[in-house]
Amino acid sequence: MNFQARLSFKDNVISQNFLAIVVVLQVIMYLALFIDLPLARAAIGIGYLLFIPGLVLVRLLKLDSLGAVESVLYAVGFSVAFLMVTGLLVNEFGGLVGIDFPLSTLPISLVVNTAVLVGAAGAHLRRSPRRQFQQDKKFSVTPSMLLLAVIPALSVIGAYYVNAAANNTILMLTIIAIAGLFAVGVLTNRSPQTYAFATLMIALALLLHMSLVSNFIIPYGGDSPVEMFVFQNTQLDSRWNATFTFLSDEAYGRYNAMLSITVLPTVYSNMLGIDPTWVYKIIYPLIFAMVPLALYWLWQPYIGKKFAFIAAFLFMAQSTFYTEMLALNRQMIGELFFVLLLLTLLNKNVKREGKFVAFAVFSFGLIFSHYALAEIFLFLAVAAWATSALYLRRPSFNLQLSLIIFFFVAMFVWYIYTSGAVVFQSFMSFTGYISAQLGDFFNPASRGAVVLTGLGLTESPSLLNTISRGFAYLTEIFIVLGVVALFTKKSPFRFERDYIVFSVLTVALLIMLTLIPGLANALSMTRFYHILLMILAPFCVVGIWMVAGYLTKHRNRMQQVVFAAIVIGTLVPYFLFQTNFVYEAAGTPSWSIPLSGYHMDPIQLYGNLGLIDAWSVQGAEWISKYVPYEYNLAADNSLYTALPAYGHVYRGYMRELTNTTVLESGNFAFLSYISINHSNGTFAPLINQTSIVYSNGNSEVYFKP
Repeated sequence: MNFQARLSFKDNVISQNFLAIVVVLQVIMYLALFIDLPLARAAIGIGYLLFIPGLVLVRLLKLDSLGAVESVLYAVGFSVAFLMVTGLLVNEFGGLVGIDFPLSTLPISLVVNTAVLVGAAGAHLRRSPRRQFQQDKKFSVTPSMLLLAVIPALSVIGAYYVNAAANNTILMLTIIAIAGLFAVGVLTNRSPQTYAFATLMIALALLLHMSLVSNFIIPYGGDSPVEMFVFQNTQLDSRWNATFTFLSDEAYGRYNAMLSITVLPTVYSNMLGIDPTWVYKIIYPLIFAMVPLALYWLWQPYIGKKFAFIAAFLFMAQSTFYTEMLALNRQMIGELFFVLLLLTLLNKNVKREGKFVAFAVFSFGLIFSHYALAEIFLFLAVAAWATSALYLRRPSFNLQLSLIIFFFVAMFVWYIYTSGAVVFQSFMSFTGYISAQLGDFFNPASRGAVVLTGLGLTESPSLLNTISRGFAYLTEIFIVLGVVALFTKKSPFRFERDYIVFSVLTVALLIMLTLIPGLANALSMTRFYHILLMILAPFCVVGIWMVAGYLTKHRNRMQQVVFAAIVIGTLVPYFLFQTNFVYEAAGTPSWSIPLSGYHMDPIQLYGNLGLIDAWSVQGAEWISKYVPYEYNLAADNSLYTALPAYGHVYRGYMRELTNTTVLESGNFAFLSYISINHSNGTFAPLINQTSIVYSNGNSEVYFKP
């Protein structure tokens, strides 16, 4: 029996004994919990919670038409949504049966495991006897594919090695290996499953090389400290409070309404016994790695397996994917549901009943995860339906009005009735802000520095930056050419009508982002462009193919050679610049924490990038235990990072510490590592009028008598 046949046989055995496997896994989980085996509890539990609940739902819905890759994607999406919804139901109804701490380990474990077991039993009873799987639907692992797993392993080893030895050699080799793997994928012809697996391995390598380089969350200018605050606010109480007990600004209220950063991580942490930090640093990147895989599978029917792999690589190569996104945990989860909704709508392999259930589950997942993405999806869905039904007069078969109404009602009911309707109020404030900015329509400065840079209206600080920007412009030019080819019907690729409408709307959003004053500042250009690439990335590949055809007069063999040369010559340098590999190799300033953090300027590392150090964490934890900090605490930039994330200090209770801050009697001041070692005496007057009450050598707490 050959290798693939053995895997096929094992797959059938697993399928027929799925209920028994669920029972065994649950027994192991309970044993690991009660006899205190933390490593087994975490290692087995992660796989169990990521896949098993979703696989149960896949089997209950009898989604037999799904291939192996789609089954994995749906299983992960269903599992994440299941944990959020189950956690919400236990949280809301646990009190009715006398459970004071509904999200604590034992109650949530019992409910989740019981629901999974009942579902697995139901799926077992509904199964077709001796159901045979179609060979073309199976995922056959080959020995060559197993070699791809070396890349994320190198990434993990490299991250720990750079921490232990201040040496980035392994990580630099990992970046080269990823670029080499991409080039091989372009130059050869592989199976769809191989390209899918390669996409997943590249995603994991890029995410983990960034996530594991620190023992603490990395803010990267994002929202992860506040996300950690609302997570711990839920976990410490073992209960989620929909109204939020703190006197809240809009930001905290919006975050508290998102179950993806309150209930979901609490369920993971309590069931698996994992520290909150590692929930965000390991489990969330594992989930987020499914997004490029889902995009690859979404694009494959339209542009083919190789071109879809190239488009997925472009999506991952842009630095936002593995930098800013790791500081936006709710968006990582939200993007998974965003892509799964697109995949569900455009997937012809899912029957009508299964499609509606999947759409409903993923809709709740998106609404519970990220308000802005939910609003973007609603805009795209409404505009696409209106375009098809009213303008084209050809109603969409996939995008039905009933689905849109369902999403709209669910979204606004949730956002109005949670956290004092602050999400809804925030949306209204946003529209008011944009309206107020329209008076500056003809003022380029009103677009913000990010858009000015995108339009080429700012100076490049160095030659390497200019070259890097040139490759970024090339990808954007190819996207434009691909979209033009679509509009002029010169593209040889046939996209589904709904996808074409989505693409037109996405281009319109990008134009609006550039032209409407204040919109780029409100939405963040880099994050928004990252979102738009979920729709537009395939058109970069289409554009390159059209250019190659023009240069070779559409001689097929020559066109393929030129196409491969342009793809590798554009996207590989683009990737190497985006990862900061080129800057590190050239010895010039780099913004990559994994590659350059150990020799980076501390002001850039701890100030601009917000890296959290162990001394600041220790100081923040001391403050949370011993300082009456409510409206009595002033702090340096740690009030945006370590104090809310690890001191669990509400930002509204603190004020920013500057060289002009006047402390009143009874006030405390916190100085972190960067202020003590790199402030050039800025805080000397403060120190002279206070007494030190805590110090660990690199963070200090002062008290004004």
